[in-house]
Amino acid sequence: MDNIITSNIPPRYMPEMPEVETVRRGLIPHLTGRRISFVDLRRPDLRFPFPDDFEEGLMDSTVEAIGRRSKYLLFRLDNQMTWLSHLGMTGIWTINADGEGKHDHVHIEFDDGQLTATYTDHRRFGFMDLFTTDSENQHKLLADLGPEPLSNEFTPEALKTGLHNRRSPIKTALLDQRIISGLGNIYVSEILHRSGISPLRSAADVAGKSTRINSKIGLMFEQTNEVISEAIDAGGSTISDFRGVSGKEDLGYFPHQFTVFNRESEPCNREGCIGTVRRIVQSGRSTFYCPKCQR
Repeated sequence: MDNIITSNIPPRYMPEMPEVETVRRGLIPHLTGRRISFVDLRRPDLRFPFPDDFEEGLMDSTVEAIGRRSKYLLFRLDNQMTWLSHLGMTGIWTINADGEGKHDHVHIEFDDGQLTATYTDHRRFGFMDLFTTDSENQHKLLADLGPEPLSNEFTPEALKTGLHNRRSPIKTALLDQRIISGLGNIYVSEILHRSGISPLRSAADVAGKSTRINSKIGLMFEQTNEVISEAIDAGGSTISDFRGVSGKEDLGYFPHQFTVFNRESEPCNREGCIGTVRRIVQSGRSTFYCPKCQR
């Protein structure tokens, strides 16, 4: 029986970059180099309809590589097609499950049934697409994505440029996937707390008017990479009913390292701070921060 990994994070929070990267790393040793021999779509749609040629496009192709862009899994096939998978809020890929569950919507066999991969999604907020690999960078979901943490394209200069002259709160700006891709509500709260920046400050104010990289931008850049790296190493955090692709309890331990998220009314854990974590709502999303040490 597959183990289910639970955390203290409510299920309404969508998987962010660390969770999707964890799934990608879990799938690679199982699916890379395997030929798709059977595709069973249990319904015509998830969040959106499957492409008309989806089954035909996957059949008899071999998975050459599994990439990721922001929160999208990208299965690159030997027929020059890319199969995109977005997990939505509750999407799960499981290796060698029986595929008979009520919410098992996609069941794929590899190498004439020697291996299976099943996509399960209780809420059906996930979706899939299929397109030519050479058009990947022009795809409507990928073309406008900004640089992502830990990449060569993500630099203090790129961060400052993205925030420059933006009047929206810094929290809202960091959630804009055109500025930094892959970040979501949880990790932005953590990044801002570690950087000592109030989520209420405007993005432009944090970036500053000068063309030079100020200390706030430099620190936020460092903390963004650090938080995301730690989260990936811990297997992420945001999926509350998550199964590892091989059924092992290897995901979702980053909540133990939260400094503010989901800690409303608890003492701030920054050394020397006597503040209390507060929860506010910005653009319809919960923000957790310490008014005492985040300025």
